[in-house]
Amino acid sequence: MLFKNIYMEFSRLSEYGKSLALLFARIIVAYGFYEPAMMKWKDIGSVAEWFGSMGIPFPTLNAYMAASTEVLGVVLLTLGLLTRAISIPLIVVMIVAIVTVHLPHGFSAGDNGFEIPLYYMLFLLVFFSHGAGKFSLDRFIFGEKS
Repeated sequence: MLFKNIYMEFSRLSEYGKSLALLFARIIVAYGFYEPAMMKWKDIGSVAEWFGSMGIPFPTLNAYMAASTEVLGVVLLTLGLLTRAISIPLIVVMIVAIVTVHLPHGFSAGDNGFEIPLYYMLFLLVFFSHGAGKFSLDRFIFGEKS
């Protein structure tokens, strides 16, 4: 009983760190999308060719959609705006990246495996299910509590 009470108090106190953890996670994930998005926009034609070589249908359209989704994700995740909504298309981008690029290389990030995109996808699922936290425009504009 004493152990349960101590643990319950510990759990209650840890809730104070939830929004700060969500803020840091959003910023890190947004930063992680930044460079790939900028690389895509820098040479969208080559990205479209690469997508085509992997058998992705409508490679030019999909290159623009992936790059646009990633850039929008960087902005919205950083601001904590429409966080749950932007998480869905970013999850789709990660699924496509895993299936088309990373899966044949196994799990390990060191071998260009699907480890890192999987982690991003898991963070995006956290944002989808928990929201952006107190330190976000979602909270300021919509009053969303997480």
